[in-house]
Amino acid sequence: MKFFIADAFTDSLFGGNPAGVVILDRDGDFPPDETMRKTAAELRYSETAFIKVLGDREFQIRYFTPAAEVDLCGHATIASFVCLVKAGILPENCACINHTLAGDLNIEIKDGFVMMDMASPVEMGTISEPGEMQRLYNVMGYGGEIPDFGGLKPQLISTGLPDIMMPVGSCAELDALNPDMKALSDLSAEYKVTGVHAFTVNCDDATAHCRNFAPLYDIDEEAATGTSNGALTYYFRLNGLLPDAGADGSVSCRIVQGEKMDRPSVILTDIREDADGGCLIRVGGSAVLLAEGDIKL
Repeated sequence: MKFFIADAFTDSLFGGNPAGVVILDRDGDFPPDETMRKTAAELRYSETAFIKVLGDREFQIRYFTPAAEVDLCGHATIASFVCLVKAGILPENCACINHTLAGDLNIEIKDGFVMMDMASPVEMGTISEPGEMQRLYNVMGYGGEIPDFGGLKPQLISTGLPDIMMPVGSCAELDALNPDMKALSDLSAEYKVTGVHAFTVNCDDATAHCRNFAPLYDIDEEAATGTSNGALTYYFRLNGLLPDAGADGSVSCRIVQGEKMDRPSVILTDIREDADGGCLIRVGGSAVLLAEGDIKL
């Protein structure tokens, strides 16, 4: 089996979010779950993608953190399809289907840039009770009394993986967050979410700046998270924060993450209304290959 290490959501090595990618041998099946989890732990990245080739443009991908399997991972998906191009399995411009535990997702590759569908967005609740809000912000290391944040409240949203979207007032406040990782892991388990996606919209160079924390899955902080920023884009829709729509009716967002980790990442998202009153969210970015080789499983 071939393995790759790629930095996703960046066009520069040592930026973005690194992922492991394992392409299974043709006609081979997935290794046992525990073997894939141990492989992810051995590679030591937040997620490793295991790719089974089903056809010329059809794939099944399973995603493992060092602790457990997850339904979907945005940055590992971006890395996966860039690696499939580098391996000569896909051309530089094509459309594909990715079968995941979060559903069947469309992938578009254009000149090395990958756009992926998110799972249908789901709003799972709002944390509005003052005591619970204070508890969340205390766990996240936010000092002092919680201001109003322009009426924004933390919300639980999923576009493949559930996270708590947590607003803060500025980039300085975002940078100062210092979560109690054990308490955050316990809180994440209680709310049945992957973690907390903290963000601020008070910035001039992007739609938002954000940080993502998921210690429940052995990821204290992550430099770029596709599913979380897909969920954040839906949060913007729910709260009237989206930029103006383009000529084709879609709205594009530019989200910056990873600066605190010295791995700056740029995640592009777009959202468009569908005929049923819902919406389709896509997340995209590029990736840079760091290493490749053979893995003996």
